[in-house]
Amino acid sequence: MGERAAHEAARVEVERRVAHLVAVAKEAGVKLTHQRLEIFRELASTEAHPDADTIFRAVQQRMPTVSIDTVYRTLWMLHDLGLVTTLGPSRHAVRFDANLAPHHHYVCVRCGLVRDFDSEALNALQVPDKVGQLGSIIDAHVEVRGLCAACQGAE
Repeated sequence: MGERAAHEAARVEVERRVAHLVAVAKEAGVKLTHQRLEIFRELASTEAHPDADTIFRAVQQRMPTVSIDTVYRTLWMLHDLGLVTTLGPSRHAVRFDANLAPHHHYVCVRCGLVRDFDSEALNALQVPDKVGQLGSIIDAHVEVRGLCAACQGAE
């Protein structure tokens, strides 16, 4: 695929994501302001997995009136609607783990509960060679996300 074709495919994918956002937001009764759309478009148009500050700086260049608070609230609203996922630490704090043995994590997306679990099958997963092209690999583990039993019981 040539550079022009790749650019067009990326543009079409961003528009598909924006259309999906609009449909989900309408169904949920969420008002889509111009600022919310720009924040989502910025996130949908990159593969860099930016943090809120990076999105804020990029959107602010086009919309000087946008606030960092609006960016954060919009990103968490998109998360709550299931339109974006998070990477890395939770919204509350960085978590630390003294268990250095091979293991994986279960994380409750509502209350933040984190529990270790062992799995020989997951330990045996091979990181694809293509990942090595991005850089060296130090470690890999699986993070399983869901609602813990206590949060499920509270529903």
